[in-house]
Amino acid sequence: MNLSRIFIERPVATAVLTAGLCLFGLFAFGTLPVNELPSVDFPTLQVTANLPGADPETMARVVATPLEREFSTISGIDSMSSVSGSSSTRIALQFRLDRDIDSAAQDVQGAIASAMRRLPDGIDPPQLRKTNPADSPVLILALTAETLPLPELNEFADTRLTQRLSMLPGVAQVVVYGAQKYAVRLYLNPNALAQRNLGFDQVVEAVQEANSNRPAGIMDGAERAYAVTADADLKTAADFRDVIVAFQNGIPVRLKDIGRAEDSVENDKALSWFNGERSIILAVQRQPGANTVETVNGIREVFPEVRAQLPAGVELRVLLDRSEFVRASIHDVNFTLVLAIVLVSGVVLMFLSNLSSTLITVLILPTSVLGSFAVMHLLGYSLNNLSLMALTLAVGFVVDDAIVVLENISRHMQMGKDRLTAALDGTREIGFTVLSMTISLAAVFIPILFMAGILGRLFAEFAVTVGVAVLISGLISLSLTPMLCGLFLKSTRADGPVYRAFDALFERSRAFYGKSLQVAMGHRGSMLMASAAILVATGWLYTAVPKGFIPSQDTGTINGSTRAPEGTPFPELVKRQLALTEVVRANRNVESLMSTAGQGFGGVSGGNVGRIIVRLKPAADREASADEVIQELRRAARAVEGMELVLQNPPAIRMGSITGAGEFQVVLRGSDLTSLYPAAQAIEARLEALPMIEDVSSSLELANPEIQVHIRRERAASLGVSPQEIETVLGSAFGGSEISTIYGANDQYPVFIQLDSAFQRDVNALDALYVQSRMGRLVPLASIADIRQGVGPISIEHFGQLPSVTLSFNLGREQSIGAGLSAIREAMREALPSGISSVLSGSAKSFEESTRDLPILLGITVLVVYMILAILYEHLGHPLTILTALPLAGFGALVMLLLFDQELNMFSFVGIILLVGLVKKNGIMMVDFSLTLQREKNLPAEQAIVEACLVRFRPIMMTTMAAILATLPIALGYGAGGEARQPLGIAVAGGLLFSQFLTLYITPTFYVSLERFVQRLRMHASGRSSIHRRATTLNPPQGELQETKERRKSGL
Repeated sequence: MNLSRIFIERPVATAVLTAGLCLFGLFAFGTLPVNELPSVDFPTLQVTANLPGADPETMARVVATPLEREFSTISGIDSMSSVSGSSSTRIALQFRLDRDIDSAAQDVQGAIASAMRRLPDGIDPPQLRKTNPADSPVLILALTAETLPLPELNEFADTRLTQRLSMLPGVAQVVVYGAQKYAVRLYLNPNALAQRNLGFDQVVEAVQEANSNRPAGIMDGAERAYAVTADADLKTAADFRDVIVAFQNGIPVRLKDIGRAEDSVENDKALSWFNGERSIILAVQRQPGANTVETVNGIREVFPEVRAQLPAGVELRVLLDRSEFVRASIHDVNFTLVLAIVLVSGVVLMFLSNLSSTLITVLILPTSVLGSFAVMHLLGYSLNNLSLMALTLAVGFVVDDAIVVLENISRHMQMGKDRLTAALDGTREIGFTVLSMTISLAAVFIPILFMAGILGRLFAEFAVTVGVAVLISGLISLSLTPMLCGLFLKSTRADGPVYRAFDALFERSRAFYGKSLQVAMGHRGSMLMASAAILVATGWLYTAVPKGFIPSQDTGTINGSTRAPEGTPFPELVKRQLALTEVVRANRNVESLMSTAGQGFGGVSGGNVGRIIVRLKPAADREASADEVIQELRRAARAVEGMELVLQNPPAIRMGSITGAGEFQVVLRGSDLTSLYPAAQAIEARLEALPMIEDVSSSLELANPEIQVHIRRERAASLGVSPQEIETVLGSAFGGSEISTIYGANDQYPVFIQLDSAFQRDVNALDALYVQSRMGRLVPLASIADIRQGVGPISIEHFGQLPSVTLSFNLGREQSIGAGLSAIREAMREALPSGISSVLSGSAKSFEESTRDLPILLGITVLVVYMILAILYEHLGHPLTILTALPLAGFGALVMLLLFDQELNMFSFVGIILLVGLVKKNGIMMVDFSLTLQREKNLPAEQAIVEACLVRFRPIMMTTMAAILATLPIALGYGAGGEARQPLGIAVAGGLLFSQFLTLYITPTFYVSLERFVQRLRMHASGRSSIHRRATTLNPPQGELQETKERRKSGL
C-alpha cells in the first residue's frame, strides 16, 4: 500500500490544499495574541475587610476567624490564607484549577453575607475581588507634579486617568500605589474638651448634623415646580472649623475652639516616589488571555490625549513596560526560528548535494510552521516564548520525515529510475517508517497534556504545538514532498570542491562505521554491558544534577521589599526609604525606579514596610546582568542602617504567598502560639545559617510597641462608663474614625476625627483623655483603666484556619532549589517541635510536586511510546530495540547540563521528554529496514541489520544533524530571555550528540541479540512440542488404554 500515490498522481489538488493551509496559517499568524508565556490563571479570590482602629489580634480573632470558618465550607478550595494587620484583614482563597472562578465568587459572596451577622459593628462590608498572583502589571506609570498638590493630582489620576485606561481593550484593572485621595481630618485637643466638659461623641454628633446632604424635595407652585435645595453640606476643612459643637452660657463652642480642621489625605501613612519625586503610581493589569503587546499599544495610543488633559506642571512617565521584553523576546525567538530553517536547509544541501532537494525542504519547513499557526489559532493559543520555542525545536525534527523521504527517493533515482517512478517506489518503501516515526514522536507529548497543576497549564501549549507540528510534517512528508519530488527533483548532484570534500568525508565515515560495526557485532556482550552501565550511570546522574524549577530570565527589572524595625514612626520610615532609594539610584546600571513607603509587596500595608521596583538600563547599555546588579545593591544597601532590603529577579510566574518577600516560602502552622512562635524564630535562625539561601525573612514580628488599656470594669460601671464607650473614645482618638462624608462633583471624600498629633507622641498623653459617662460627666481614662506598655505582633497570619508564620527566602547565586529545600527539611526536622507542621508554599510547593511527578511522567511517556510501537510493529521485542537509545540520550543530556553548570529544571526536563521522541527515530529507520530485508530477501538478522545501518547511515546523520543545528541557537542562549530557554537546548543537543554515535552500535547489537534470544525460545518451544507429540504416541491417554483392554477382553 502506497499512502502517497494519490498525492503524487494529483499534484494540482495537493498544491491547492497546501496553499490553502499556508494562507490560513498566514492569517492566523497575524491574529494570534502575543504574550510572554501561555495564559496561566490561578482561580484566586481575595477578600479584604477593614475595621478602623482595630489591632492585629482583634482583626484576626473577630474578623478573620468568622470569615474563614464560612469560607471553609466552599468546595474546590486548594488553600486559604489570611494576614491581619492594624485595621485590616486580607484573606486569599486559591481554588483548584478546574474550579470556575465566577461560580466560586458567587459562593464566596454568599459566605460573606452569612458571616456578616457574626462580624463586629462598625466594620466596613468585606470587599471581594478576583486576582491572579501569576500575572504582573504590563505597564507601570508615574504621575509627578512640581507645583500641583498631591490630592489634586490623585483626583486627576483617580477620576480621569484610571477610568480612561480601564475602558481600553485588554485592561483588567488599574491599581494605584501611594494614593493621596483628599480627606478632611479633625484634630481634637483633649485638654480643651475637658475644660468645656465635652466628649468625643458630642463632637462626632455635631459634625454629622452640620454636614448633611439630604434631598429637600420639590415645591409645586401655581405656575411652575421648584426644586428645593439647602446648603447643609460642608466642602473643605475651613467649613468644618466653624461647626458649632455646643452652646455654653449662650456662647457657641466651635470646632476651632477645641481643635483644628485640616485638608489632608485619606491614607496619610502611604507615600510613593518616582526617581525621588513624590508621585502617584499606576499599575495596569491585563485581562486573562489578552494580548500583552496590543494592550500596551492601545494604552500608549491614548497617551497624547491624556497628556493634553494633564494640569500644568504634571508629567506622565513610564516606569515599566513589559511589552518591550515580550517584543524583544518574541523577535529573538522568531530570528532563532528563521536561523534554524536556514541551518537545516544547509544540512540537506550538504548531504544530498542537490539544489532541487534543498528547495523542496525550504518549501516544506514554512508549510509545517504555518500549518501549526493555523491550528494554534483554532485552539485559542498565543504566540509566546514557549510556543515559538516549540516551533523552533520542531524545525529540527519535522524535517526529519521529509529528509527520510527525500533521501530514499534520491537513492531510487540514483538507481536509474525517473522522477515519478522513484517517487512512487521510494515512498512505498519508506511510508510505514515515516508513519511510525510521526505517530510515535507525537505520542511523546500526550502525557504532558495530563500534567496536573500549574505546570500542566504552562506546558500544554508547548506540547500541543510540537505535536501538531509533527503530525503536519508527517502529512506533508507523505503528500507534498513526494509530489514535488515527482515533478522537480533532479538526479544531478551539485559539483564543487566543498561538495566533493564533504562527500569524500562522508564516504570515509560510512566505511569506517561499517568496519567498526562489524567489530561491535563480534563483541555484543561487551556492548550490552556498556549499555547497562550507561543506564546505571544515568540514574546516578539524575540524583547528582542540581534540580531547579522555572528558570529566571533577565527582564531588566528588579523587585525589592523593604522593612524597618517594628514601631518605626512613619516619618522615620520615609526618611530611611528615601535614603535607600538614593543608594539604589546611584548604581550605574539603574535607569529609573519606583519606591513606596507604608505599602509593601502584594498591597501589604504597614507602618514599617515598603517596596522598590527598579528598571535597569537596556542590556546593551549596562555592565552587569540583573543577578549581578542585585548583588551590588545588596552590598550598597547595608549603608542604610535600620532598613532591610530583599531583592529578587522577578520570576516568570509568581506563585508566592500574599506576604512573602522572597521567591520561595515555607509556612509553619500550629494551634498553640506558645509553641509556634518560638519554633518559627528557631527555624529562622537555622535558615539564616544555611549557605545556599539568602534574604531569609519571617512574617513574625512580635516587637511592635503597644499601649495596653486594661479596663477596671467595676470602677467604670460605678461611674456610668461602659467598656464599649471606652473603646469608642480610644477608636476616635487614635484610630482615625471616619465620621462623615463630603460629596464632591466627581467623588466622595471622608472626614476623620482623631486626637491632635501633639498628644500622640507621648504615652502619658492618655492621662489627658476623658470618657463621658451616662450622667454627662467627663471621667478621666486613667481613673477607670490601667495603662501599660507592651509589645505585640505587627500582623497575624492564618493558613488553613490555623495560626501560621511564613518564612520566605531566595536562593544564593549558583545555588539550586533542590539543594536548598533539602537543607531546609533537615533543619526543620531537627528543630520542629511536635504539634507544629510545615508546608511549602508558592514556587517551593510547585517544585516539590514537580520533582515527585516528573519521573513518573517520563516513565509514562516511555510506556506510551512502547505501546504505540508495539501496535505498529505487531511485536513486543522490536520496540525495545528501538528504545535502547533512551538511556544514552538521557546520559548525554545530564552530562551536558553538568558540564555547562545548568540545572535540571522544567525546561530541561521537557527537553529530555522530547529526546524520547527524537532518538528513537534512528532506531525506527534501522529496525524497519532490517525487517524489510529479512522479510523480502530472507537475510539473517545480523546481515540484515548491518546492511540497514549502512543504507540508512545518510538519513540518520542528516536527521540528527538537522535536529542538533535547529537546537543550537536555543542552546547558545541567544537573545532576550535566552538564558531561560538555554537549559532545554543544552539537554536536547547533548542527548542527540551522545546518543547519535552509540545508538549506531548498541541498537544493532541489541537487535541481533534479541533476534537470537527469540530464536532460542522458538527452538526450545518447538523442541518441547515434538517431545510432547512423541510422548503422546508412546503413552496414549488412560481412556484410550482402558478402551483397548476392554476390546481385548471382548475379543474385538
